[in-house]
Amino acid sequence: MTEKHPDSKSEKKHKPTQAGSPTTATGTSTSSGQPVFAQPQPSPDPTGFKTPVTDQSDKEFAQVEAVPEPVGNAVEPILTLAQVYGSAGDAKTSAITQSGQIVFHSVGDTGSVEGPTTQSLVADKMVSDFDEDDAADVPSFFFHLGDVVYYFGEAAYYYDQFYEPYRNYPAPIVAIPGNHDGVVYKADPAPTLAAFLTNFVSPSPVVSPDAGGLVRTAQIQPGVYFTFDAPFVRILGLYSNVLEDPGVISDESGTYTTLDQRQIDFLTTALKRIVSESYAGAVIVAVHHPPYTGGSVHGGSPKMLADIDACCTAAGFWPHAVFSGHSHNYQRYTRTVNGGSTPYIVAGCGGHSPLSTMRGTYRTPYKIDDTLTLESYDDTDYGYLRIVVNAETMTIEFHPEADGATTKTPDDTVTINLSTRTLS
Repeated sequence: MTEKHPDSKSEKKHKPTQAGSPTTATGTSTSSGQPVFAQPQPSPDPTGFKTPVTDQSDKEFAQVEAVPEPVGNAVEPILTLAQVYGSAGDAKTSAITQSGQIVFHSVGDTGSVEGPTTQSLVADKMVSDFDEDDAADVPSFFFHLGDVVYYFGEAAYYYDQFYEPYRNYPAPIVAIPGNHDGVVYKADPAPTLAAFLTNFVSPSPVVSPDAGGLVRTAQIQPGVYFTFDAPFVRILGLYSNVLEDPGVISDESGTYTTLDQRQIDFLTTALKRIVSESYAGAVIVAVHHPPYTGGSVHGGSPKMLADIDACCTAAGFWPHAVFSGHSHNYQRYTRTVNGGSTPYIVAGCGGHSPLSTMRGTYRTPYKIDDTLTLESYDDTDYGYLRIVVNAETMTIEFHPEADGATTKTPDDTVTINLSTRTLS
């Protein structure tokens, strides 16, 4: 481990990265009090980081950390798409409903440690999706699957690894944390998830002290785990803590004494509400660590999967899809569960370098056992998910950045019938 003096790290953390950047701990209010997304004028991609990553050697000291309480200590913290759009929220959700579909992005592991190039490639391709002939095809938000910054989720890295790459992304970004967003190095005085909370769990849409003079406002999530409710879709986001492997969402019968059952109660409550309301839209469980992965670096999290399954069983409802990151590539599995077919998708290819190869070469579809099949994978390209949901179906597309901004056809796609749970 390379020794670091806490004072030097603290000074870097609060040093403005751009002239005129705010430096208050709570951020600066916008003149309108409304959320702001992209910069007023698009700008070229940066060629380097203002704050180079220097803490790679410390990451082996991760230990399970306590999960922050959600706002108001709610059992099911809820955020709506209307809320994140501020005063324009009602009109936005009404327009989506009238169009008959919602489109959004999702991917994880976007933070890079080697410079902005790979992040910018993916972000630029995502921005190209806002150039559409039909307004109904324009994405309404980006749901981030964690590992926003590396290696530690420090404030010093948010300008280079989050605000700058998405400066031209003209829609809200909501997120669950990944393990690197929550881990702290041994001598760091900042508690786990401190910077993530500043930038994603803000009481109001202020300009974060970490934005470096850029205008995107902090997100107003109610916590690090929450229900995100939008027209046609609900995303139930979980925080799987700071270990490299496995992901952890509960105390696992006393194994992790710093944890409790709050996320189990949250997920069960959210699923039971879906049943009680006879909710007919798509339901996605999002968690950073994947239940399944064939990546060569990270393994799956079977005990975390058992916790999720137990919540589904208790509620009598199973999600239409499960999204994860963590393994730095794209993988799509089909799991046969509860009489239906459910895609389990790993999308950890959002820009972190290097990509993770698979443990072998597979001719897909590759049957793993009677309940699980690897349908498709890409371990050579960065990319992201584009999801289209209407009243009957949810289509999940994988778009590699290598296809370029003018290519709209995905390299992989699956469509789920929401009522029959069949795939096509």
